[in-house]
Amino acid sequence: MIKTASVVHVDLPGREYDIQIGPGLLGKVGAFIAPFGGRKHVAIVTDETVAGLHLASLQAGLTAAGLTSEALALPAGESTKCWVELERTCDFLLDQKVERGDIVIAFGGGVIGDLAGFAAAVLRRGVRFVQIPTSLLAQVDSSVGGKTGINTKHGKNLIGAFHQPTLVLADTALLGTLAPRDFLAGYGEVVKYGLLGDLKFFEWLEKHGLAMAAGDMDARVQAVTRSVQMKADIVQRDETEQGDRALLNLGHTFCHALEAATGYSDRLLHGEGVAIGCAMAFELSARLGLCSQESPSRVRAHLRQMGTKVDLRDIEGDLPDAETLLGLMGQDKKVVAGQLRFILAREIGDAFITSDVPREVVLSVLKDALAER
Repeated sequence: MIKTASVVHVDLPGREYDIQIGPGLLGKVGAFIAPFGGRKHVAIVTDETVAGLHLASLQAGLTAAGLTSEALALPAGESTKCWVELERTCDFLLDQKVERGDIVIAFGGGVIGDLAGFAAAVLRRGVRFVQIPTSLLAQVDSSVGGKTGINTKHGKNLIGAFHQPTLVLADTALLGTLAPRDFLAGYGEVVKYGLLGDLKFFEWLEKHGLAMAAGDMDARVQAVTRSVQMKADIVQRDETEQGDRALLNLGHTFCHALEAATGYSDRLLHGEGVAIGCAMAFELSARLGLCSQESPSRVRAHLRQMGTKVDLRDIEGDLPDAETLLGLMGQDKKVVAGQLRFILAREIGDAFITSDVPREVVLSVLKDALAER
């Protein structure tokens, strides 16, 4: 199946929006945004790396539709998702005299989308914003569904709000400027969708993943579209994560602990942590007798084939012991009544949520993974 462009609709009553997917959307941005009304001035929040590559094209696309714009370029990296940069972003938006009817553009990867989206959520108790995700991870995951927030010393994404975008423009041509490591980090979120709920998609990735990574545009559009459609379907059922939406956190309980252990640094990118976390979640599932040992082996084999991180030994530098990692997992947002909730699997494509996981089994998975380093 060849797809050069597609649209996924998120049907949330009163907060519905479209996700436009395909190459070349950046040049048409003004035509997409102008019909929303508000002032003819747009405030853009981006990062320094994205600004250097793509800001001129974005602003040219706005100018073509008679829109003026001003941009704030923040430092690139996970450490930007903090109180200091949130305050800086809010001050910038207020300096731009952003009104409730205006449009704020979040132009970057997941960090910028989360931070700018949270600023939009709290500014004047909520202003409209458009997500223009520039990374694979952001296009398939963080730009969709309305989760916004920042990190604190206590953990990742613990301060935030649900604030749905007005529009998402996923220009797949922008993926061509990603460093290979950043593209593969985003792939951790792509493969997650197949692992949690679509065996056929996982099988498709086994066949086409390498071509997608090598730059096949049709494969990229198809992979982004299927990932986004799966997320949209789940978000429509459970917008604020009271049930099914937690399935999207497959691999994230391990991932967030590893990110905290590595100081939210470039030692471990979020998508790399997701890939490792998915492999560990399948290993935990196998040890609990929920799935066969062939499943985690198959997951690891595919991730290895793609060239992404798979095991704890792929993380450079020291890691804390298993007890400390388990403690870091306890700060995860998915803790309920003091109990960790895990997303486990009966097989590839069949994930479920449970709190019934013996502590010693989790510890054994962590200890064995650390011993292999």
